Order: sequence, then structure tokens, then C-alpha cells
Amino acid sequence: MKNLRKIILNFAFILLTINGLYAQNSTSKFKIIAFYTAKNDQAHISFVHEANRWFPEMARKYHFSYDSTNNWENLNAEFLSKYQIVLFLDTRPEEPSQREAFQQYMDKGGAWIGFHFAAFALNNSKFNQDWDWYHNQFLGSGQYKSNTWRPTSAILRVENRTHPATKKLPETFTSSPNEWYRWENDLRKNNNIKILLSIDSTSFPLGTGPKVHEIWHSGYYPVVWTNKNYRMLYLNMGHNDIDYEHRTNKELSFQFANETQNKLIINSLLWLGKGKK
Repeated sequence: MKNLRKIILNFAFILLTINGLYAQNSTSKFKIIAFYTAKNDQAHISFVHEANRWFPEMARKYHFSYDSTNNWENLNAEFLSKYQIVLFLDTRPEEPSQREAFQQYMDKGGAWIGFHFAAFALNNSKFNQDWDWYHNQFLGSGQYKSNTWRPTSAILRVENRTHPATKKLPETFTSSPNEWYRWENDLRKNNNIKILLSIDSTSFPLGTGPKVHEIWHSGYYPVVWTNKNYRMLYLNMGHNDIDYEHRTNKELSFQFANETQNKLIINSLLWLGKGKK
């Protein structure tokens, strides 16, 4: 009798769990799918794991649905049709069919947010610039040119204070430690690009080296922008600080430990989740 009662209680618990999950999905404002690789750099791997902990928490708080996958074969029209927002957490698709499916998804009004290494391209590397639509038209940035090192915080300036992604952000704020990228193309000269955040001049010198060129002393560096022809946002953030020197690979910083930076991301999700171009 006790065993029967235990079975009944367990079955009831399972039903309640299923109903709870169904209710959560049925009331979700929008659905997000995040693609990742998590193989190329310990700092990027750290960020992916952190993101896959943080986004589900935000999904419960803001009533959206979050899924993630490292299977890039899912980047096809049928699979993408289930989701309102696509995230690239650390890389880009490499197969022609996957790239075509993503471009069609965006051309038809889909939404996207890319982080840090998702925009990386450099000829004569494992990530050649062999996707002109993505790097030159969609992102507008072209190839990677250089970076700061070590990962350090920067003072970021909000360039566009009327965009939904920057709603109620302060004029400047301190970012989480990050490796910052410089790009081949000057985004200020691209009429389709709206720069939302850039590195403020008070950040300089930015980086600690040890190589001289890894420390920036001047210049203009956009770090968050959107393309007015697409529902998209790129953020240069996405590289945690790691203890490489002592070979411990200990995580020394986290991207989502920054409330203001988190507000930027939540604003962006809620803006793109509305489904309006």
C-alpha cells in the first residue's frame, strides 16, 4: 500500500512539473535559441557556460523561453521558425547551407544578438573572412584588426540614448573585464550602422600588455551597434578573464556580474522580442 501511494505521489509530481513547464512555455513572450561552439578559447568557453546559466534565470524573470544548442546543423529554416531571436554566443556558422538559412531568417525579419567572437574573421586563420554578407553588409565591421590584452574593464559611453537597447542606461558606465576588438571598417562611415556604445576616452590607456600594441592609448572603438536594415545587435562583450599565466584556467571575472551591462542585454532582448522591424 505504501509503495502504491508513493507511486501515485511521484506520478502527481511529474504531472505538476509537466503542467508547470507547459504553462511557462505557453505564456512566454518570445523564444530564444542560442548557438555556441565552446571549443576555441577557455575565456570564450567560460562565457558560454556563464551565458547558459544566466539566460535561463532571466527567462524565468522576464517570461521568455531560452534554449541553447552546440549543433549548428540546427541552423535551418524549419528549426529557426520556432524562435523569435537567435543568439551567437561565441562563433558563427561555417557551412554554406547554415549561412544561407541564417541570412534568409534575418531577411524575413528574424532577430539576432551576437557576442564578441561571433564577429571575428581574419584571413589565413581558422576563421577566414569568407562570408561577405555577414561581415561586411550585416555587421559592417569587416575583418578583425587587433585587440587589447589583458582583459580589462573599460568606461563605455552611450552614443545613442534614444534606442530601446540603451533605455535608462547612464551616459557612461564601467564594463566587465573584456578583451576589446578593433575592426577593419570604420563603422561611422556606414549609413546603415547605428553605433550605440563606444569606448570612452577616459579608458585610455586600455589593456596591460605585455605587448605594446595590445595597449590602446587613443582612437575611436565602437563596441555595441545595430544595423537599421535588420533586427540585430552586436556586443563586443563576451571574453572573461582567465588565469592563463599560472595554467590554472581559473575564471577571474564574469560578464554577467555587471548590472548595467545586464540591463543593456535585457533591454535588447525585450526590444527584439516584440517582433517589430
